[in-house]
Parts: sequence; structure tokens; C-alpha cells
Amino acid sequence: MYPTVHPQPGHSPCAEIPEVAMIDESIFKAYDIRGVYPESLDESVARDIGRAFVHHLGLSGARVIVARDMRLSGEALQKAFIEGVTESGADVLDLGMISTDALYFAVGHLEEPGGAMVTASHNPKEYNGFKLCREEAIALSGESGINQIKELILSGKLPGPSEVRGSVEQGDILREYTEHCLGFIGREGLRPLKIVVDAGNGMAGKMLPPIFERLPFEVVPMYFELDGSFPNHPPNPIVPENMAELQERVVAEGADLGAAFDGDADRCFVVDENGRTISGDLLAALVAKNILEKEPGATILYSAVCSKALPELIEREGGRPVRTRAGHSIIKPQMREHNAAFGAEHSGHFYFRDNYFADSGIIALLTVAELVARQEGPISRLLEPIDPYVRSGEINSEVDDQRAVLEKVENFYLKRGGVETDHLDGLTVDAGDWWFNLRPSNTEPLLRLNVEARDEKTMEQVRDEVLSLVRG
Repeated sequence: MYPTVHPQPGHSPCAEIPEVAMIDESIFKAYDIRGVYPESLDESVARDIGRAFVHHLGLSGARVIVARDMRLSGEALQKAFIEGVTESGADVLDLGMISTDALYFAVGHLEEPGGAMVTASHNPKEYNGFKLCREEAIALSGESGINQIKELILSGKLPGPSEVRGSVEQGDILREYTEHCLGFIGREGLRPLKIVVDAGNGMAGKMLPPIFERLPFEVVPMYFELDGSFPNHPPNPIVPENMAELQERVVAEGADLGAAFDGDADRCFVVDENGRTISGDLLAALVAKNILEKEPGATILYSAVCSKALPELIEREGGRPVRTRAGHSIIKPQMREHNAAFGAEHSGHFYFRDNYFADSGIIALLTVAELVARQEGPISRLLEPIDPYVRSGEINSEVDDQRAVLEKVENFYLKRGGVETDHLDGLTVDAGDWWFNLRPSNTEPLLRLNVEARDEKTMEQVRDEVLSLVRG
């Protein structure tokens, strides 16, 4: 079913477009385009990004889906991007304010050749940006699309306006998106749950109500009002202090669980009935358990930093775990190659084959809520047999030479012996009862450490030893 569309009046032919004199190249990231508005990303840059996007993908004469989140600069940047797209001869279906996963769904569902989401995800209010995708919701990354768009703009060789300007239509995908999300779970026989949801004044506040009104769950809403100034807390649930109010509210309400979303609602973090945050990899284990009950033997991908609890659960449940590097540009193609039903990163990105291999925090929450609603015990009881490990959490250290420090750490443990190492994603050292991953940041002079062991004492010893090598 296609969304209802309402054509807007056409525009008059545009004047000659001046060349871009300067642009902040740092806005072009590994997975998206992102910068501070208007200092590094303004309407002029947004317009050129729209032009370059159409030219790079050869979309002149085709239709591009464009949407935005609730950021204060979103409307202006979206309008400028659309101008660039239509000037280049492509039509636009404008879906207004939706979540990023809904944009990916729309591109796949409507079989369009490209889409753009105006968002800066979890970044502070001063930021905005673009998440771009091609056909089948395949996201553009630095190596496959974003760098080419950057070079097109910097070169000053963007083609001039098309002889035929594209049209703009308004559409609404919310009803189709709601049905799509509900299709991931069975709704019969679910016991009532009480769920506290912190939308953080982001897009989950718009996307979740039509879904949950169809389920036997009581939702206690926190900050569902769309407000790009983020008056209550930054839209970044991976930061512990941004989860504190949700944790308290879950306990005060006697709720079964709580969930917090980032600004564009593509990531979800869950809190158990005791107010404890469930790590991304353990949440992935619950999603994997649900999927394997419905699709026995399914292949599931997980990033190298994830807890061993995740592949161990996948194997116990009869699935096939495949370890991979983090990053959507890595995981999505490998999921397609393996026809994997699910892919997970420890950072809270959860990818679903039947969601065009795109990530969705809302679908992840639904699958976990379904799992809890099919048993009598609390969510913490589901986790007890899954997780025998103690983790450090991610610890960042600033270093001058990432490669030299990684070599230093690896040589130390190889000389000691009794370990296996690999370089799938940074450096992983595995001694059986404990292991750690040390990997460089792509954007900052940092090394990120994650340690896991079977007991607290061992974890702390390994953590402190590695940190002394990194920082010494």
C-alpha cells in the first residue's frame, strides 16, 4: 500500500548555481554527514549535498524519499536538500518528521532508488546531518558514497541545473510502518506489561504510540513531546547520566521494564525491572533468542566487541553465530551474504533482515517485550541463565600513536603466552576465562577497551593491567 501523496505546485527554473568556495570537510564521516549548524553545515552545503547525491547515484528522473527528525535546524536543512535534489532533476517524496528506521523502511517498501534522513542522531542540539541510502535501503558510507559526494562538491564540478526540475510530494508512511513493525511479533497470548519509555523529546515520541495502542502493554511516557532543543536531557542513552531518570521511574512505577531512545529512534537501550541498564550485547541476546524460536537454525551476526554470552546463546538455541567488525557498512553486506536474520553491535544497533537489513530500535524493543510477555517472570530472570560474565564497560584512553600502543599491548600478552589474538576489529586477546578488545576510534585519538571475565576480581586485574600498558 502506497502512502497518500499530495503534489505541491511546481517551481520556476532556477538560476545558475554558484560554485562552492569553502566547505568543512570534517562533516563527512565514516557512516554519515554530520556537523554543527550553521557553522559547518548550513543551507548552502545541504543544497550541494542534495545535488551531489542525485548525481552520484544517477537519480535524475527518479524519485528520492526525504524525511527529518525534530531538530530545530531540520526544516531549513531539509528544504535546502530538497532544492538541490529537484534542481538536479529528481522528484521528492517528503515524509515529514519520522524516525530513521522508518525512512529506511519507506525506501525499501516503496522500492525507491534513494533516500535521505536529516538527523544528527544522538548528538547535541547544535548538530545536524544526513543519513543517506540507495535502493533497498543500502546505506551510503565513507568508502561507498559519502567520500564521492564530498569530492563532487569540493571539485566544483557538479553539473548545473537540470532542464526539467523535479516535483515535490508530501506523503505519510506511519500506518504502513506501524503494520510493518507489528509484523515482527505475535500478538496473541501476551500478558499485560507496564513499560516506561523515555523518548528524550525525539522521534520515538511520534512513532511508538500507534504501535503500542495495538498491544496489551501500558506505556508510561517520558518526554514524548517533539522538541529539538532537548530540554530534559541530551538524546544519547549510551551516556549513563541520561538513563538515570528512566531507571528511577521504572522502579517507582513498578514497571516490567523501561526503554530509552536516541533522537532519531534508531537505537534503543532497555532497563530491567530493578532499574539496571541491560548492555547492548545482552539485549541482542534476548532479541536473538526470540528470533531463533521463530526461525530455528538462523544465522546471526554480532560485532567482535560483544560479550561471549551472545554467541554462546545463539549456539545453545541452535543458531549459527558469525563474528564480524562493527559498523553498518560492514554488517549489512555480510548479513545479505549470509542471509542472516539478525545482526547486532554492542553499541545498541540492531539490524533485521526483514527490515531491509536496516537497524531499528523500535523493532528490537518489540521483540524483547514479546519475549517477556510470554513468560511469567521478570526480564532479569530471562537474563540470569544467559550471562555468566562480568564486564568492564567501554573505557576510552587518549593516545598519541594508536598503532604503536596496540603493538605494545599485543607483544606483552604474546610474550606471556596462553592467549589467542586476532585483529578482526582492533586487537582481541583471549585467554579463555577472560578476554579483552582494544580498538582505535575512527574519529578521535582514542583507544577503546572492553574487558570480560568470569568473575569481578579477574576482570579488574585484566582491566588495570591493560590500562597501565595503554596509558603508561
